[in-house]
Amino acid sequence: MKAFIYVIIFFSFFDLFTQLPVMSTYAESLGASAFLTGLAVGMYSLSNTFGNIISGFLTDRKGPFVILIIGLLTTGISLTFYNLVEDPIFLLIVRFLHGLVAGFIVPAAFTFLANATEQEKRGKGSAISGAFVGIAAIIGPAFSGILASRTSVPFVFNVTASFMLILGILAFFLLNSTRAKKEETTSSKHVPISVFFNNTGTLKAFSGAFFLMFSQGVIAYLLPLKVQSLGFDSRLSGTLMSAFGIVAVLVFILPTNRIFDKVAPIKTLALGISLMGISQILISQADSSTLLYLAMICYGCGFGFLFPSVNSLLIDSTTVEIRGKAYGYFYAFFSLGVVLGSSLLGWLSLDTTSGFIFTGIVLLCFACLTIIPNKNKISQSI
Repeated sequence: MKAFIYVIIFFSFFDLFTQLPVMSTYAESLGASAFLTGLAVGMYSLSNTFGNIISGFLTDRKGPFVILIIGLLTTGISLTFYNLVEDPIFLLIVRFLHGLVAGFIVPAAFTFLANATEQEKRGKGSAISGAFVGIAAIIGPAFSGILASRTSVPFVFNVTASFMLILGILAFFLLNSTRAKKEETTSSKHVPISVFFNNTGTLKAFSGAFFLMFSQGVIAYLLPLKVQSLGFDSRLSGTLMSAFGIVAVLVFILPTNRIFDKVAPIKTLALGISLMGISQILISQADSSTLLYLAMICYGCGFGFLFPSVNSLLIDSTTVEIRGKAYGYFYAFFSLGVVLGSSLLGWLSLDTTSGFIFTGIVLLCFACLTIIPNKNKISQSI
């Protein structure tokens, strides 16, 4: 069962990463202005935030099985709507719908996985799920970039839609046996939203998720500009991103993943975010491709430590009855981080050097804050 959930996680992030190289050019081909193009790119993450939160509440109320099926099938259907797009306004509508229903999948899938994983193995389990996210980050952009150049952007989305619909049908038969178990364990107690933000563990998990994707947004925005400013071909940006993804996946799947079950997640979280902050500063000072590769290897190590840590922290800090809501907020912060990571630097008008330095300092400050002792116990579940 867990293996199938990993496949669902892979394709949910595959759906996300296939959009990255093609959406801006696709919007421009429809006659979108610079403003509408940027809005089309960000619309998915914006509505995905709401989808994540809604999914969290419904997952705790109905169980992850039902929400997962709905998310997979409606995402598959929404992807086919790109075939009908003929103008930028309709593209914005489809992007909003796509992001909203796709937001149902990840919180339900990770809740399913967390509830099925033994407590003493939750760190290794989080690392393995992170590996599938990393592989999607490597394969997705290359797949869509190559296929779109040979066919069309809607055709790329049709392929992803097929995967989603097939997974939805398979999930109905393969995961149906877990529905009764969930109904027996679901609690009817009401948990105020404020509880999540007053608990040290969940708050740091949410913050870690936000800064992880805030950093990703900065990398996506500034790295191509940095590469261009050094006089290198744009292909170097792609290989640098692949290098980071490969290193992160190696951290996830090699015996190093045992560290996540032996060391407190707050410590590996601080280590991961520190490495990512250091790498941002290294990129700002790099003046050769070799230094850029070294910086991205450092970034990949940081990502590899951070992703399982925030997942483990969230599992440790929540009970089964409210884990769906927790994951809903968790991935909402993921989406917000991507949006703010690129838009904030654009709003501040920072160049590549100052932008990377600013981000590096922010990440290092957050790393320091995470290890400051707090009166509330991080291990206390809510």
